[in-house]
Amino acid sequence: FPRGVRSFVVRAGRTTTGQARALTELGPRYVLPYDAATTDLVAACAHAAGAGGPKYTQTVLEIGFGMGQATAHIAALRPDTLFIGCEVHEPGVGALLKLLGEQQLANVRILQHDAVQVLQDMVAPASLHGVHIFFPDPWHKKRHHKRRLIQPPLVRKLAERLAPGGYLHCATDWQPYAEQILQVLLAEPLLHNTSPHDHGYADKPHYRPLTKFENRGLRLGHGVW
Repeated sequence: FPRGVRSFVVRAGRTTTGQARALTELGPRYVLPYDAATTDLVAACAHAAGAGGPKYTQTVLEIGFGMGQATAHIAALRPDTLFIGCEVHEPGVGALLKLLGEQQLANVRILQHDAVQVLQDMVAPASLHGVHIFFPDPWHKKRHHKRRLIQPPLVRKLAERLAPGGYLHCATDWQPYAEQILQVLLAEPLLHNTSPHDHGYADKPHYRPLTKFENRGLRLGHGVW
């Protein structure tokens, strides 16, 4: 079977002792298995919480949370929201688990798997209230643009899985990618651009912190869109 073009490469990164300990001790609590038989991930999370478990008013999917600092920050600000993060890199998963343990955050779950497959197989239509995609790999070289995550087929899947009134929030510090992302999102009829500006880009919401990648981009003189 031919393999589809992936938007990521699994890089060989070193997992620190603290991250490894978090994976061992906290993984069973926070990390969910990829299971194509689970067709409604949000309902499965609610069922797993049980009758006495926390009740969340919203569910947000984050694709590619990196080392998890922004995820933990936003989860702490929005305790009534369940955040489900997809990340393939083990050091990043371990780093987020470590933050969750240190801050005693209960409203985060993690899938260490390809987010495209998770979205296609495990997320039911109209079940998400938000999707976060912060600083995806811009794949600078033209021959690699096909690997960029934000493409029309994925955006259609995301839009179909958003509940009415749900939002898709993307951020990048690479202007050519920002322009492509805006074009792709504007072309999706299920989505409506809520930006108040003529240029079409949204203001940074209060809940999103300055990430490592954003700070790096600002130091290099890049804008953030």
